Amino acid sequence: MTQSYAIYPSLRDKVVVVTGGAEGIGAATVERFALQGCRVLLLDIAAQSAQATINHITSLSDSVKSYSGISIIPPVFYHCDVADLAQLRATADRILEEHGVVHVLVNNAAVAGSKCRQETDKVTAESWEFSINVNLRHVFFLSQALLPAMKKSGGGSIVNLGSVSWRIPAAGQPVYAACKAAIMGLTRVQSKEFGVYNIRINSVMPGAIATQRQRDEVLTPEYRAEVMRVQSLQRDLVPEEVAKVIVFLGSDEASGVTGSTYVIDGGWCSDP
Repeated sequence: MTQSYAIYPSLRDKVVVVTGGAEGIGAATVERFALQGCRVLLLDIAAQSAQATINHITSLSDSVKSYSGISIIPPVFYHCDVADLAQLRATADRILEEHGVVHVLVNNAAVAGSKCRQETDKVTAESWEFSINVNLRHVFFLSQALLPAMKKSGGGSIVNLGSVSWRIPAAGQPVYAACKAAIMGLTRVQSKEFGVYNIRINSVMPGAIATQRQRDEVLTPEYRAEVMRVQSLQRDLVPEEVAKVIVFLGSDEASGVTGSTYVIDGGWCSDP
């Protein structure tokens, strides 16, 4: 835990859902909302990583209480494959039955591994469908499932995770990049649809973020050197730097912000 961090009173006791919350940016986001005293529900298929994240956050209770006076509410894990629409809908129904409403939804789950890093001539109908399902389809349908309760409660906030991959542009991952570009379009359109209900919908576009998985699989010395040639900040960016922006967008401090995209890439590319 960072020794000092912003506290948003408007988030106290709010119900927050984070997909892909077991590792990486998702886990950092779960932790940051938990530090605000939120009831955080994390959806993932990685049960062991999810429990490790929950254990870590719970271990911070004393230091958080001393710093902010906030009592951490241990996050709750929901095993859910977001690419399985039936399972996704059932999980959304269960969340609403158990909690009544979701105040903040963070659509973070995504996969950018070898199955999604294919050049155009290597893409098959099967790999296309896989990438669409794990990187885009669930963003729409989970929002669709939770929006009626947000409307009924008088408002809420949705934050969709995009990527700078389509802005660079990054060769070798056309389907993944198309999904992330679509998320920005979806964000802008839905912000118009639901603004009248006091529901704010924004997106964030991370650049090269040094998650543990990225460090293990992607951030080779060669790739890091390539990033540093184009990134203004000459250091690795870490998941917490994305999470802090997500938490801000979920809070009332961002009460006038909707339909926007925040780029967190250390100055890699220009504004969208």
